[in-house]
Amino acid sequence: MTRTLLIFVKEPLPGRVKTRLGRGIGLVASARWFRIHVARLIRRLGRDPRWQTVLAVSPDITGLSSRVWPASLARWPQGRGDLGDRMARAFRAMPTGPVVIVGGDIPGISPAHIEQAFRALGHADAVFGPADDGGYWLVGLKRVKPIPHGFMQAVRWSSDDTLADTLATIPDDWRITTLGVLNDVDTVDDLRAWEAERGPISTLAPPGPLL
Repeated sequence: MTRTLLIFVKEPLPGRVKTRLGRGIGLVASARWFRIHVARLIRRLGRDPRWQTVLAVSPDITGLSSRVWPASLARWPQGRGDLGDRMARAFRAMPTGPVVIVGGDIPGISPAHIEQAFRALGHADAVFGPADDGGYWLVGLKRVKPIPHGFMQAVRWSSDDTLADTLATIPDDWRITTLGVLNDVDTVDDLRAWEAERGPISTLAPPGPLL
């Protein structure tokens, strides 16, 4: 069975990504920050031989043909619907084996986190990486049991209830485990907290593809 890591990414265009952060530092600067961060994330995770990495791209047509993303990695179009529709569809579409999904805007994700998630799916049906804001930075399914109808439906995304709502769509007999807390960078305060911990990231976008 194949271990599959899906990284959900959007084209790093001003006004299309990190708009809340853009309200504080400008839309161009926030898009550059996102592009640089995604480049680093893909370099950390995309070359690891312990799993197959697939980029779940949006928008579909331009994402599949974009020169921003590395040509060495497979791409999958996210398609229509809200985030729950797109993730549920991805879980059903990937090759046989466990699947882990992460977003492209979580600075702290490391290969160790991904390996921990796949190991957790050795004994659990689902794994989540919770965030302080009530959401989650990682979700993974073992995919031995059928994915239930209504999975990830009626979830209040980007809210304090996101994780709780998602858990409510999972059958009671599923074994669920969690990883440690990580947070994304959505606002200027988030960015300042991240830079205080790790140091500033230049907002100068790198030329050419990310990998």
